[in-house]
Formats: sequence, structure tokens, C-alpha cells
Amino acid sequence: MSGWAKKRFWKEASVEETDEGFGILLDGRPVKTPAKAPLTLPTRAMAEAVAAEWAAQDEKIDPATMPVTRSANAAIDKVTIQHGEVADMLAEYGGTDLLCYRATTPEALVARQAKSWDPMLEWAEQEFGARLVAVAGVMHHAQDTQSLEKLRTEVHKLSAFEMAAFHDLVGISGSLILGFAALRGVHDADEIWRLSRVDEQWQEEQWGVDEDASKEAQIKYDAFLHANRFYKLAQI
Repeated sequence: MSGWAKKRFWKEASVEETDEGFGILLDGRPVKTPAKAPLTLPTRAMAEAVAAEWAAQDEKIDPATMPVTRSANAAIDKVTIQHGEVADMLAEYGGTDLLCYRATTPEALVARQAKSWDPMLEWAEQEFGARLVAVAGVMHHAQDTQSLEKLRTEVHKLSAFEMAAFHDLVGISGSLILGFAALRGVHDADEIWRLSRVDEQWQEEQWGVDEDASKEAQIKYDAFLHANRFYKLAQI
């Protein structure tokens, strides 16, 4: 968004339905992405969210207050033109999924991980026919290639807008399975975030909260919730 105008020059932001989807107009002029592509959204709900962000700007534009617009730009300018590469990159998380690497000690943490993560691996096997195996320790364990291929196929089915959201859900959680669980509504975003933070929560219980780590976690949490919301906006 660095190439955008830094000062507000419009009075009204509105939504326009087109043959391709929904566009954003500023005083009747269509908005484009930083790469000069039409800012065309897949649903009216997303378009209205983007228009609301533009309408809320003061004299100077603050991109930090426009998360839906930023994600839409990424979907159009980056994911659309690299769809296959992005899908393959995200699918690789299946081979090193957070849920598959377990602590060896203490027993209480081992039990907590199993209670939190085993149901998600079982869900993935039922949902996709993809069985991922959990191992103790951090040494890499090769997963079944057919299971990984089934998960890869599911990632490739996502639209550019869906994948823009999925990118952050997976990257922030460290888990392809939790990313899919968010998309399928297995749990709400807060619960999936909690499942991704089992180890961190354990450490906090043992040693207390580190202020810097807590601030970083809050940033990631906000980004995770936004990604979940962006995916939902792409569906409405």
C-alpha cells in the first residue's frame, strides 16, 4: 500500500456490483490495488467491509487501520498470480504439522498435548482421509505420502481470497490441520488459537508471563482473528 495516496481526497466510499464481483468507488472512481489491478471483491460483505475502512479514514490514510483492504490486495496482487506456488508452500506444513510433534516430558504436558491435539488429528483423518502420525520429540518424521497429497489437493481447491486468509491461519498457528479446522468451523477462532498455544500456555504456567512474548502473542492473535474473519467475508 506504499504507493497509495497518503491524503484523503474523496468524500464518499461506496460499493458497486460488477460482472466480476464487487468494486469499491471513491466519489464514483474505482479503486485499484497497489499493482494497479481492479480492487474487485468476491462478496458484497467483503466489499462493504473494505468500503467502511476507506470511509473511516481521516485526513491521512493509515494502512494499519485497513486490514481487510490489505488482505484483499494480497489476494489479488500476490496469491492470484502465484496460486499454485502458495498452495504448495502451505501444503508443506502437513509434513511438519505442530500437532504431530509432542513433548517427551513432563507427563502432564504430554497428556495435555494428547488431549488437545489427538482429536484434531482424528478429525482430519475422518474429514480428508488423511492420517498424520504424532511422534515424541522434535526429530522429523516422514508422514504418509498419500495423506499429504490428499491435504495438498484440498489446499489447491481454495480460491485466492480464501487462500490469503488460510496463509495466515496456517502460518500463525504452525498447523495445516488447525488451519483447515478454522475454515470448516470445527471450533471458533479463539479455541483454535488456544489449541495452537498449548506449549506456550504450559510455559507461562510454569515460569510466568514474559511481557515481550505476551505482546508478540497479542499481535499474532489479532492477525489470526482477522484471517478468520477475512475467510468468512469471502463466503458470505
